[in-house]
Amino acid sequence: MSKVTRISMSLPKELLREFDEVLRYRGYQSRSKGIRDALKDYIVRYQWMNEMEGERTGTVSVIYDYQTGVIEEIGDIQHKYTEYIDAVMRVPLAGTRFLEVLVVRGNIKKIQELTEKMMGLKGVEHVRLTSISSENESR
Repeated sequence: MSKVTRISMSLPKELLREFDEVLRYRGYQSRSKGIRDALKDYIVRYQWMNEMEGERTGTVSVIYDYQTGVIEEIGDIQHKYTEYIDAVMRVPLAGTRFLEVLVVRGNIKKIQELTEKMMGLKGVEHVRLTSISSENESR
């Protein structure tokens, strides 16, 4: 068995409550196992995203809290990557939260840069890139 390192982390109570609920539903016996599996899934998704190449078309979904002032920073990022953004839709959620969906097209490395810049903003709760190849693929 590989060595195990003990860590400590801080989470909002609601996030932990939701995580525990998912663990119970899925039959997990411990939080540690659930966290390990979630981290593995996160790493695999990150590695998969970084293996993409070429021209892609897709969406970048961003959930953020408007009160944090993040809207200006999101706008600055969108302006910098405007040649890769075909459309933007903003939908109000509960309270001061918004969902913003960007329809993107172009070089996936540039789209990934845009996505990662959004992920790093304070006030952004969630970012997800979904894409397909823009090039004709024969099967």
